[in-house]
Amino acid sequence: MPLNQQQGYSNMEASYSNQAFNSSAWLEKEQKRSRRSKWIVIGTVLAIVVLVAVGIAVGVTVGKSHSSSSTKSSSSSSSSSAVNQTDPNDPSTFEKDSRLIKSFWGIAYTPEGSQYPDCGNKLEDVITDIQLLSQLTDQIRLYGADCNQTALVLEAIKQTKVNMTVWLGNYPIPTDPAPYERQRDAMIDAIKTYGTDHISGITVGNEYILNWLNANGATDPNSAIGNTGAQMLLTNITDTRNAVTALNLGKTIPIGTADAGSYFNTELLQNVDFGMSNIHAWFANVSIDQAAGWVNEFFQETNVALATSLTNQPKMYIAETGWPTASKDVGNESNGPSTATEPNLQTFLDTFVCQANNNGTGYFFFEYFDETWKDAQFGGVEGHWGLFYSNRTLKDITIPTC
Repeated sequence: MPLNQQQGYSNMEASYSNQAFNSSAWLEKEQKRSRRSKWIVIGTVLAIVVLVAVGIAVGVTVGKSHSSSSTKSSSSSSSSSAVNQTDPNDPSTFEKDSRLIKSFWGIAYTPEGSQYPDCGNKLEDVITDIQLLSQLTDQIRLYGADCNQTALVLEAIKQTKVNMTVWLGNYPIPTDPAPYERQRDAMIDAIKTYGTDHISGITVGNEYILNWLNANGATDPNSAIGNTGAQMLLTNITDTRNAVTALNLGKTIPIGTADAGSYFNTELLQNVDFGMSNIHAWFANVSIDQAAGWVNEFFQETNVALATSLTNQPKMYIAETGWPTASKDVGNESNGPSTATEPNLQTFLDTFVCQANNNGTGYFFFEYFDETWKDAQFGGVEGHWGLFYSNRTLKDITIPTC
């Protein structure tokens, strides 16, 4: 049974505090997730070689290894029925869903069809997403800028007239400068068009150090190998900062990076405005009853403590945290003590969201909806982290009231 939503971190019984935050079990799972990202990068690079041979410009798939889909849901092409819009010509005239409550500090979001070079995203779908997301939160986080997603999201916010800001993202690849440059240019063009009123920050890199270490057979983010990767990413971060500064916006946009919780490089954090940490109790084999407290304690003791010790004291956020609701195969439907189910997602919602808000923690709940391509490509629980199914139907959950 889900815990009462008034229960919080201090009421978590037991042993999450006794689990090693840098446990081998979690590191192993993080590395497996990273290897999945690496294989998608390698596969796309090979595709680039082939396409370049015939004179076609392509790039590397941008996405995250935790996007989702659901076997219970249909294609999100049915999104037009997900929101009742009273004036078909005015996206701002949508009716509110009484089940949706603006309780989330932020939510992680990738528009459907934003995986380069396929790029099947559509403004009408993004408008539907923003109509729904705006009833849950005032801010969302993007992971990349390929397939014109930055402009699509900002245009959807403009048309829906909602109170929403976006943390833009650039998903660079260590071995190939083209994806970074392509996404940088797309972001700069969008900023020129839409301005900065709805932009909260720019994240350059998602699990970049984790992927770099895995690709080079290392585990320590502050090793020589880790520092090399950090300098490569800092080149991109500095370039982004310079490109934004050159726009003379009259507003400073914070520039930061996101990585797996145990993989922040100190030199990197010393040169950014903020850091975003991916923290999942599921991958640490923590039970659902202890999950919210474990995420909070990990974040405070591992990430916030590190940032506070640095001279620049970058602001730290939880880039993503959540709980899966299903698995494509039986073998991955449990993390050991708990299973991937909607009742367990409800428990995590009830014990994390309002408590994190009250604790002053900035976080992006992972995630908005299930994306079927991740389920097909990676299997396991990777495709089942959404609050909504892929057809934008709310799962059997109750949004906590904060």
